[in-house]
Amino acid sequence: MLAIASDHAAQDLKNQILAYVRELGYDITDESGEAAAATEYPIIAERTAHKVAAGIYDRAFLICGTGIGMSLAANKVPGIRAACCSEPYTAMLSRQHNDCQILCFGARVVGSELAKLIVKAFLEAEFQGGRHQRRVDLITQIEAGSTPQ
Repeated sequence: MLAIASDHAAQDLKNQILAYVRELGYDITDESGEAAAATEYPIIAERTAHKVAAGIYDRAFLICGTGIGMSLAANKVPGIRAACCSEPYTAMLSRQHNDCQILCFGARVVGSELAKLIVKAFLEAEFQGGRHQRRVDLITQIEAGSTPQ
């Protein structure tokens, strides 16, 4: 199960990506809440990231003006690795090398067709484990307040 959420600045792109992901055959839920008026992206990102961390969703897409604010807020939730990507290659590697569960991007940065390519790359990529798992474990140690060894 997937989730998607946006602030007011990205509502149109969010709706296009929501429809696209459904066309690809995925179950996806809109976690945006009421986005017709100005919304606070940190609240949306935190709420969605907690649901990903809890296992309610496998992955999520968070969209704001640039994607940066959403990624900053989502990464504050323990256990979450959120990547802000503006092209498909980085989105693919965020999954393959970093086991990211959340993809963030900006409606003011990428158009709908590029966003679809980014989303597809993220969805199709799988975590490769191996040496990458060791590095993800080091990130987890830092998150827990330890100095990685």
